[in-house]
Amino acid sequence: MGNKLKILFENENYLVIEKSAGIIVNRSDTTSNEITLQDLVEKENKIDLPAGRQAKNDTDEDFRKRSGIVHRLDKETSGLLIIAKNGFTFSVLQAQFKERKVSKSYVALVHGEIKPKTGDINVPIGRLPWNRKRFGVLAGGREAVTEYQVLSILYLVSNGKREPLSLVRLFPKTGRTHQIRVHLSYIGHPIFADPLYGGRKIARDDRKILPRVFLHAETISFIDPKTNQKVSYKSELPKELKKFLNSLGEVVN
Repeated sequence: MGNKLKILFENENYLVIEKSAGIIVNRSDTTSNEITLQDLVEKENKIDLPAGRQAKNDTDEDFRKRSGIVHRLDKETSGLLIIAKNGFTFSVLQAQFKERKVSKSYVALVHGEIKPKTGDINVPIGRLPWNRKRFGVLAGGREAVTEYQVLSILYLVSNGKREPLSLVRLFPKTGRTHQIRVHLSYIGHPIFADPLYGGRKIARDDRKILPRVFLHAETISFIDPKTNQKVSYKSELPKELKKFLNSLGEVVN
């Protein structure tokens, strides 16, 4: 993404952009030395609420605070994000997320061979009391559901060992923080190169050959707030993930 937004689609009400891995979405107290996606949106003057104009209501205030960014992706996750250009579009799209009218799919590469090849993971997720930066499966957590479909099994050959990896498409039905990463780790198939949920040693070895989490927000569908028609967008895997897949062993059906 560099210092410019990578815009996949734009109209008068919203943008659909492709976020690169490594960029933080929202500003916070800990991002003062990094360029965030929010900074890029403001730099390119893409939203219709200039600083200094009086916000009409809480929605407009939230819209301005977030610079129109409707939802989030983790720093190392690449893929599709929606940015609203005005408060009305922002509120309508946020309501669609809340009402689960937005459909998304992700692609991930995980350790091991997932069986069965299709299924769902339905366990609650909450912030870990002993580590506030991490989330996990907790009895008192919030409902979290992820459906999955194994696309193929590939093999990583390293130090004379041949490890199976599953390329999987995921359909989160809820939008909990770190949901996909936590769910895959919970079933014993952590995402490749995930430093939080992949296990310290495994993640350290993974990141020697792929220095980012293998998780990509591939598709998104929602109702256009102006036309009331369903729209869908797709983002191809980034070059670094395609290159890594091509370096792996033969695909086994």
